[in-house]
Amino acid sequence: MLLTDKYADKMNGIITCYDRMIIQGYIPGWSYAEGMTSYLKANNIRIFDFSSFSQPLTEQVRANAQRIADENGIQIEFIRKLRAFRKDDRIQEIIQKTGKSEGLIHIFSAMEQCNTYKPWHDKTTGKTFLKFDQSKCLHYYFYFIDKELGLCYLRVPTWAPFRLQFYMNGHNLLAHKLQKKGITYRMHDNAFLEISDVETAQKLSDRINPEGLHKILDVFAKRYCPIAESLGLGYTWTVQQIECATDIMFKQACDLEPLYDEIIRTAIFTVKPDNIAAFLGQRITYNCKKEVGTNYNQRILGTRIKHHMGDVSIKMYDKFGCVLRIESTCNDIGTFRVKRKVEHRDGSSTEQKAPLKKSIYSLYQLFTIMKAANYRYLEFVSSFDDHSGGKKNLTKATEAVKEKGRSYRGLNFFSPKDLLVLEVISRGEYMTFGMQGKDIRRHLEDISPSAMSRIFKRLRLHGIIERVQGTYKYFTTAYGKEVIAAGLTVRNLVLIPALA
Repeated sequence: MLLTDKYADKMNGIITCYDRMIIQGYIPGWSYAEGMTSYLKANNIRIFDFSSFSQPLTEQVRANAQRIADENGIQIEFIRKLRAFRKDDRIQEIIQKTGKSEGLIHIFSAMEQCNTYKPWHDKTTGKTFLKFDQSKCLHYYFYFIDKELGLCYLRVPTWAPFRLQFYMNGHNLLAHKLQKKGITYRMHDNAFLEISDVETAQKLSDRINPEGLHKILDVFAKRYCPIAESLGLGYTWTVQQIECATDIMFKQACDLEPLYDEIIRTAIFTVKPDNIAAFLGQRITYNCKKEVGTNYNQRILGTRIKHHMGDVSIKMYDKFGCVLRIESTCNDIGTFRVKRKVEHRDGSSTEQKAPLKKSIYSLYQLFTIMKAANYRYLEFVSSFDDHSGGKKNLTKATEAVKEKGRSYRGLNFFSPKDLLVLEVISRGEYMTFGMQGKDIRRHLEDISPSAMSRIFKRLRLHGIIERVQGTYKYFTTAYGKEVIAAGLTVRNLVLIPALA
């Protein structure tokens, strides 16, 4: 049983929506060195005139930024020392001072690193082309409040290939949808504290409209970086970084505090690398090079536990004392593999598993993936937030059961053989993708197929695992997960330390 069901009377509900979203915009033909080389040649521009080609465009971006600043009565603030202050804090100060609720708030400028190209002549081949390079150029940060998207910013570089960066928060977008539907809510910063109709709110959050977002982003690009439009080009938008938050809204902080303390304390010792992979829908294989681990931090605002695997992570923390947040973050959505249409170089296409496309048109499918990851983590921590039910199940699991006059002994968490079997079947990949006898035998020495069948039968009769009808695959039951979590927790965190 999920803790959201156990403590339903103490909660205002549970809501999942996108949180921080960073979207990247690029001009397709300019986004890689070969493409930019082809563009220059197609327009009869010498490769070594790349700087001369880019300079007028730089002036166009600067003039446009100054014009926007003058029209809005804003002075562009140049940041001489990076990280001297948080831009978000300065923006909040300006909003409180001016009372603005819509439109342009402020413009920052700063010299920052950017990806660009440099002309190159290969003496061996006699070819002249552009090579990838890194340099520094002036960047503008346009902070504004949009009627639908809330507080956003667009980062605009002043040098080719003019790659844009856009930031928004999914909570603000959902808040706008709730207002349009007449659904009341209480919100603090980027978290909902209460929603009058949580079920409808979740449906609104699930409905993601990439087409509409694409149109809005094109408007922002045209307004703050008119380069592409002036050359008859357009921007393509991809997901650079994204967060999906599942918020469990408690009515009072006193209801969440003791529960959260026990959950996070147990999670520190219980979550293993294969569990982390299972939460995130990944597999740990023999050639896996991704770093997998857990971090626990104590902050001024509270405590946080974070599990990471490569470019994907999932964390849990208490927000404002009354919201338990489980949040998955991804810095490369291509990490997730999905079944989709794959086009090959010979012109053919097949339906197969492949990395998720980074386009904003993958946002709907990505939301389903990240929401499922949050709920897998919620299911896991729900198994050890209240030990009373676990203790009853543990007692039941240790007693013998009978079938057709034959007795099958109970589980013994102090028997090396029983303990090894339970630890193996609780591995993340088997919890998520199921298991067969041959999978488990790889981890057990000198176990014959017939012995493995007897072990599976004993586990099945105790309700720890169940067989998928018509197959040889087994899954751990919800009851089995509770028994294993409770048994291993009592053994590893209580009895062994006490005896030591």
